[in-house]
Amino acid sequence: MELNRRHLLGLGAGALAASALTACSTTTSPTAASSASVISEDERTKALNTPTELTFWTWVPNIDTKEVAAFMKAYPNIKVKVENVGQGAAHYQKLRTALKAGEGGPDVAQMEFQYIPSYVVTKSLVDLTPYGAASLQPLFVDWCWKQVVMANGIYAIPQDSGPLGNVYRKDILDSAGITTPPVTWDDYYTAAKAVRTKTKSYISDFASGQGGMFVALLWQAGAKPFTWDGGEKVGINLSSPEATKVMQYWQKLIQEDLVSTDADFNDAWYQGLANGKYAGWITAAWGPVFLQGTAAKTTGLWRASKAPQWSSTADAAGNWGGSTSALIKGTKNPIAAYELAKYINSNAATALQFANEQFFFPVTKSTIADPKWSTQTSDFFGGQKVNELFGGIADAVDPNFQWLPFMEYVYSSAQDTMTPAITNKGDLVVATKAWETALKTYATQQGFTLA
Repeated sequence: MELNRRHLLGLGAGALAASALTACSTTTSPTAASSASVISEDERTKALNTPTELTFWTWVPNIDTKEVAAFMKAYPNIKVKVENVGQGAAHYQKLRTALKAGEGGPDVAQMEFQYIPSYVVTKSLVDLTPYGAASLQPLFVDWCWKQVVMANGIYAIPQDSGPLGNVYRKDILDSAGITTPPVTWDDYYTAAKAVRTKTKSYISDFASGQGGMFVALLWQAGAKPFTWDGGEKVGINLSSPEATKVMQYWQKLIQEDLVSTDADFNDAWYQGLANGKYAGWITAAWGPVFLQGTAAKTTGLWRASKAPQWSSTADAAGNWGGSTSALIKGTKNPIAAYELAKYINSNAATALQFANEQFFFPVTKSTIADPKWSTQTSDFFGGQKVNELFGGIADAVDPNFQWLPFMEYVYSSAQDTMTPAITNKGDLVVATKAWETALKTYATQQGFTLA
């Protein structure tokens, strides 16, 4: 099967010229691990004692003076050049350009969970199995580890994640007569009506263009919108009962004017969080820290809870966000590059440093259980142990969630189909069906087979 690499390496920013690439057509389980032989300890020792320079592309602030510096202190023969080539689309665009050119790329690059398959299908990442990555599995939260295992290999080391929860203004909910956070989505609807009726606030904002949030809500509801077998076969199902339930629910809140539909992460939205337009935010585990920097004047007024559940007996969570360290095809020093990715993300000290100093939500079991992280209290959240709360939420994320190998198109297509329906208070079920149809059409155009 020859996939259309022109689009797979140029999603979201228009077509990029690229040479053809025949992608693997394996039908092995996406949770399987390669049986390739592991390098010897002599090879590892030699690589770590040979003067080497690595290039690492990452957007993490101060990683060069913190985690990477710790790695270089442990392995003084390895020098790491850290480069921030941009965040979001700019980072991936430059990575694709380098891969197309066959030069100028990094040895290691930061990569979000959802984009790993699009680089695996074009054979742009190094399988870490031969370097001993399978031995790291027990260190990581199970669902996070499954995010990097696919197509008969292990293609990255998890770094951070974003299990879904709820943050809310206690003072506004109190004014609406709501003394405890909503436990179920039915409770949330009731609370939304009370907040809108008795205060000037909305209970939250259902951002009109946030594809990542749409997917997280589907994940939490038990939907399986995407599957990929590691080769040519993909599954796309945005019309399942679980997905339809989610869209019908939010359509009801939108049409009754119980939630706003503002675009997020812009000045007006930040002001809405700070001035009480939004009495809450269904957000990921990185949200509480982000919020503290955005709405500092509201310190002490916020609280956090689990996201509402579809059943009072359920305990399910979705995930929004999260990233990894991946080795890029063409690295001349794969052993040293792997050791860098392994060290910064699985070493107990550096993993804790990510959590406590760069405020990444941890993916290692030891960090989540470490009192130096879990027992911290937050003045912004009224003295609540927010880390401990989200640490528990992480255990409820469904580990069997997959991505398509063209997620950038998934999100851009959501902008075309979902955003107008949300903004215009239209039929979200119809819009979701249009989204599904667009994805299926695109998949077949790229040479994939629909499962």
